[in-house]
Amino acid sequence: MVLAAVAQIRSTADVTRNVDVCVGIINQASRKGAKVVFLPEASDFITDGVTSAAQLAEPQGGPFTQKIGQAARDGQIYVSIGIHELVPSVPNKCYNSHLLFDITGSVCARYHKLHLFDMYTDGKPALAESAGTVRGTKIIPPVATPVGRVGLSTVGLNDEERMVELKRRGAQILAYPSAFTLKTGAAHWETLLKARAIENQCYVVAAAQAGKHNDKRESYGHAMIVNPWGDVLAQCSNQSEATLAIADIDLSYLDQLAIAMPVMQHQRTDLFPWLAPSDDASD
Repeated sequence: MVLAAVAQIRSTADVTRNVDVCVGIINQASRKGAKVVFLPEASDFITDGVTSAAQLAEPQGGPFTQKIGQAARDGQIYVSIGIHELVPSVPNKCYNSHLLFDITGSVCARYHKLHLFDMYTDGKPALAESAGTVRGTKIIPPVATPVGRVGLSTVGLNDEERMVELKRRGAQILAYPSAFTLKTGAAHWETLLKARAIENQCYVVAAAQAGKHNDKRESYGHAMIVNPWGDVLAQCSNQSEATLAIADIDLSYLDQLAIAMPVMQHQRTDLFPWLAPSDDASD
């Protein structure tokens, strides 16, 4: 078994403050013996409504990314983190990126959020991520880490077909950096995380933003690690900022569960050929 850490923070529009918080979390996770630490979506900033994301976002490999890479290297720990990155070909737009750093401090995987979150109240946009964000176009194959093969995602808990695809490609852990709103989090967060873990027989690690970012935005928190049976192994306290929860990841449990309940073998690939095992899956 190997320790994984899931983090909960409260990002603001102050990028310098936020990177210091993230580095502190990475250092803390390393000292506690975790081999991988998972930080939330938008760890670099959440805007105050006056400043646009494009004004604060950095190019790929910018100073924020460099400091996170240095912390990963110093702590000899893998780091999963969600940030914004400018899109060179589209002015004033950014990607909602999920980066995975290895122990050399290098980015070994980069995922751009596929399903952007727009929410409406009385028919009017209350939160429109698509206004300033370019959606991704690719599913990234799972990446080998000390805690298992990690499938990269960003929130998007209603797109279960993508999670099936990551499982099909060999994912053992589904990583969900998130910034769930207070209302949707209270209604859907834990239920959907447990469902994704159970139906895919994977561990789910869901880092979360928590607390009030500004006058217009508040996040639900409750960062957690869920096992393939749907048990919550570790969870950050409600609304607690800049904190960690740690749990053992036991990959042998995945094998035991797959033998006892071989749900993947029951899939009708004759009717749904896209569910057949992928060449991207590896041992």
